[in-house]
Amino acid sequence: MNTIGQLFRITTFGESHGPAIGAVIDGCPAGLKINLDSIAKEMRRRKPGQSAITTNRMEDDQVELLSGVYNNTTLGTPIALLIRNKDHRPEDYEWLKNSYRPGHADYTYEKKYGIRDYRGGGRASARTTAAIVAAGAIAQQLLNRSGIRTEAFVTKLGTTAWQIPEERLVTADVKALKALALKREKSIVRCPDKQTSASMIAYLSELQQKGDTCGGVISTLVYGVPLGLGEPLFDKLSSRLSAAMLSSNAVHGFEFGSGFNAVTMLGSQHNDPIIIKNKTFQTSTNNSGGILGGISNGMPIFFNVAFKPISTIMAAQQTVDKSNKPLIQKAKGRHDPCAVPRAVPIVEAMTNLVLVDLLLLNSNAKCF
Repeated sequence: MNTIGQLFRITTFGESHGPAIGAVIDGCPAGLKINLDSIAKEMRRRKPGQSAITTNRMEDDQVELLSGVYNNTTLGTPIALLIRNKDHRPEDYEWLKNSYRPGHADYTYEKKYGIRDYRGGGRASARTTAAIVAAGAIAQQLLNRSGIRTEAFVTKLGTTAWQIPEERLVTADVKALKALALKREKSIVRCPDKQTSASMIAYLSELQQKGDTCGGVISTLVYGVPLGLGEPLFDKLSSRLSAAMLSSNAVHGFEFGSGFNAVTMLGSQHNDPIIIKNKTFQTSTNNSGGILGGISNGMPIFFNVAFKPISTIMAAQQTVDKSNKPLIQKAKGRHDPCAVPRAVPIVEAMTNLVLVDLLLLNSNAKCF
């Protein structure tokens, strides 16, 4: 499947080193005024070549709106988004034509389909997420109508970590969240804490010298989600978010609220005390991450996404060729030492796509 969503459906297309990538949005309500600058801003946050710790592939990632929009206003018809690949160099991947990268989808793709696009990983490349970010930027503009705000932060790179302040998990202070987001954007690793950010940058610079890579964690906060989003069992808000995140490149784990730490807690510690404040349901803690029984409870949504190290490394690795003969492989080309800083807008976009779809599906929530 190359499609996510039920009513607000996104189908992506294209490969890393093909002529273009893109997406078709089906189900976007008519009458939304599209802010092109906001889309461009999100694309800049994800694009390659933005700092010394990212790949030096240079793409402007300009989004072309081919259909579904007239006078910058949605028509209710399919919206086609196109992003042309301008700095693609397929010749850089000739070394990979007859072998497989350890930890990458090269082997599984070829064995499943009998053919693969070895140029940068083809469809398995994180390059395809540019289309998700473009579609997510439109979803974000729909969510703005409902006062929903999504912000994600890098909270761990390798062994270097920072925690979102506890008060941000329980109090939907939009002004404080915006301030945290402003600090994040001043850091090339997208961690809002200056000291932690400096340590992360130093760590990544060291990895680049060694030709190695690392993983990390992105933590996400969503304010303004109404009570009632998500369905019982197989369409829970938590499962929809999990499916979206685990569909992203290099993601190896997802947890919401207290996550895996819940196993070390007693029920008396983990249950969030219920209070009524300003005649509104609230909890004094947020171990549930704003989700109870798969349904939003009106508290801030909070979850973590874990990313594995990028598979393509410049250090020598043991692998095999197409004849199953062993060989030592050393990668070439342009690659990030860590996917996590550029994945922040991807996580936000995936979150927004899920929330818009559930808002449209949910007859009890105030939609648009």
